[in-house]
Amino acid sequence: MIFLDAAATSPVCREVLEAMWPYLTGEFGNPSSHHSLGDSAAAALADARKTVAAVLGCRPGEITFTSGGTEADNLAVKGIALARQAADPALNRVVISAVEHPAVEESARYLERFHGFIVDVVPVDGNGTVTPEALAAVLRDETALVSIMYANNEVGTVQPVAELADLARGRGIPFHTDAVQAAGWLPLDVRALGVDALSISGHKLGAPKGNGVLFVRGRTRIEPLVHGGGQERGRRSGTENVAGAVALATALTLARADRPALAARVTGLRDRFIAAVLGSIPGALLTGHPSERLPSVASFCFPGTSGESVLLELERQGVVCSSGSACAAGSDAPSPVLVALGIETEVAQTAVRFSFDSSVTAADLEAAAAAVTAAVGSVRHLGLIPG
Repeated sequence: MIFLDAAATSPVCREVLEAMWPYLTGEFGNPSSHHSLGDSAAAALADARKTVAAVLGCRPGEITFTSGGTEADNLAVKGIALARQAADPALNRVVISAVEHPAVEESARYLERFHGFIVDVVPVDGNGTVTPEALAAVLRDETALVSIMYANNEVGTVQPVAELADLARGRGIPFHTDAVQAAGWLPLDVRALGVDALSISGHKLGAPKGNGVLFVRGRTRIEPLVHGGGQERGRRSGTENVAGAVALATALTLARADRPALAARVTGLRDRFIAAVLGSIPGALLTGHPSERLPSVASFCFPGTSGESVLLELERQGVVCSSGSACAAGSDAPSPVLVALGIETEVAQTAVRFSFDSSVTAADLEAAAAAVTAAVGSVRHLGLIPG
């Protein structure tokens, strides 16, 4: 099997398993307990927090451990917007892009439904990019928060986050970015990016599912969504997942050490794969920005096919990939991301996404390109198109 769905999840790294294992077995204490086992767990949690902070270029106190990227996005969008509104009821607008992950988009819609917020959606261009001009056009004095993702999970487009955050900062508006897909491939220094909040998910980086991080700049007010024991400096109550925090910190450290070389290698492989697919399949359409894209994502539409039929044929040939966001699996509707790019509904329904982890090889992608060519040809020949 050739696994090309790393944007959905990644295998757990051996080094990560070894680092977290003690905190699943002998060192199983609750970090809030006042005895030796609890003290050991608390020390491990503090070390993990310091490690994550070092990678992000922030203070340990600005790090909140969560259950994953979805919770981190929810806490950032709802928590910051609600805290700002509580301080100033006139702040009743949130800005998101047209290509956000559902965790951000649905959080904004929740604020709209239950707290009277107005959601301003920034359009993207045909490459999926939010331009500074487009963002400037929707900012208002009443804007409580801007949330624009670092890199798109479906088409791989990388946003000019530093420019966008600078624009928001000039208006005194906090800026959050969903960096779930970017982590491991792009720089994460929050000072250089200029963001006030940033979300990460461990299972995209070689850590297990069920752990994530939210960076919140120290001066940024945030309302907690989970109440109870006041853990995580009151931002996120609940007994901390010590093993998960250790795992995520280890995965981030490994990713930072290898990132420049791996990103360069995978970018080269990605570009050859894209060229092979476009060169061998008539009418194939690359989606997303042609160059400002994640090293790990190549996404296409194949007009005259059904994306689901192509996926089934590829899996039969031993290539595992997806039609887009795993969080929207099972939906018959065309991807809102592709529609936002201006792609027609019928064409959007032919989308297939290939996403790679750092272990991908040239041989993997050569075999995958040949399989894609055969699969699309077979589906078109058999007439397996949406009916």
